Amino acid sequence: MAENTSRSKKLFTTCGIVIFALGIILYFAKAPLGLNRKIYDLPVFLIIIGACLALKGFTAKAKTEEEAALAGRSFTEFLTNNAILLAMLVLVVVICILQPRFMQIRVALDILTQSSTKLIMALGICFTLLIAGTDLSAGRMVGLAAVISASMMQTATYANRFFPDLPQVAVWLPIIAAVAACMIFGALNGFLVAKYDMHPFIATLAVQVIIYGVCSLYFDMPPNNSQPIGGIRSDFSQLGQMRLLSGIYKGFPGISILIPIAAVICVIIWFILNKTVFGKNVYAIGGNREAAVVAGINVFRNIMGIFILASCLYGIAGVLEAARTAGATNNYGNGYELDAIAACVVGGVSLNGGIGKVGGIIMGVLIFTIIQYGLQFINVSPMWQQVIKGVIIAVAVAIDLTKYRRK
Repeated sequence: MAENTSRSKKLFTTCGIVIFALGIILYFAKAPLGLNRKIYDLPVFLIIIGACLALKGFTAKAKTEEEAALAGRSFTEFLTNNAILLAMLVLVVVICILQPRFMQIRVALDILTQSSTKLIMALGICFTLLIAGTDLSAGRMVGLAAVISASMMQTATYANRFFPDLPQVAVWLPIIAAVAACMIFGALNGFLVAKYDMHPFIATLAVQVIIYGVCSLYFDMPPNNSQPIGGIRSDFSQLGQMRLLSGIYKGFPGISILIPIAAVICVIIWFILNKTVFGKNVYAIGGNREAAVVAGINVFRNIMGIFILASCLYGIAGVLEAARTAGATNNYGNGYELDAIAACVVGGVSLNGGIGKVGGIIMGVLIFTIIQYGLQFINVSPMWQQVIKGVIIAVAVAIDLTKYRRK
């Protein structure tokens, strides 16, 4: 078993060093060979991938006999468990061949930027999926947070102000108000599920309709009368539009502030799920609720906490969406919850509860964003994009159910 682990470490390390060296060679050779317009930033990507693989090889821990036996399963099972990821890699290679401009750092940063708010929302929904539930109200909470925050962040000179007599308030105040409003509805979700044992699908569907109605009533208040909210203050829009390190070298577009914000939230959620009692309780309730009750876990309190925490993340995503687009309407966030649920499932979060990791959710969101962005990049019809997305979701759920039956 130790020999298998050693071979695995050597394989990752060797592949990483080879890919890293290839990237270095191409980086210095592409200009003299006239490959700038053929491979663009491919050398940089190879260097990053190679370094990550080598680091994984160097830092890999020795496995126990049981872990090594599980890792040594058939190649067919490996392909099944990683079918979506492998299909995405093949698609990326095809896109790069058809359109080499896809191999640019600018494109990668655009993909990460588009993934940021989706990832924050998916991290919220993952809590509800981990207890074998769901949250259909997530998208409408994003819209509610966007409308509330944007309505309070308009410039004093904007002609169609939502609140004509509202003074210029500090940026943090609308953010807190928007997130708090979402958390109220999150508490309602949790109460319906925990107190009345209502299925999360029905409970959150009902709350979804309520939120949309409340948001629409708020959006229709005079003098706005359902007009798109614009004239957003620059100090608020910078929360979603600021670029970091934009002048680091010529041609570098900068890193959207949304990327580090999403990264920090990922670390916080990882810590909550893996290092806190609450996180362990989430997995325990999702794995076997009756056993969790017998073990003395307060299921009511934990379910309430799950839906409130999830709604807090939806609120943050909504605020960032309003800042990124410098505006809002009551239709913001419509259907976002379905993409977030799909990304979680593709990332390995089981619909049966109790199984899921933050790393998998990140991968699931990136897979969907890369596929969508890449297909648009090569001008694939939006109708075909929907077909491909549906196939991916169906395959991911089928794989999840197959693994569940085996267990």
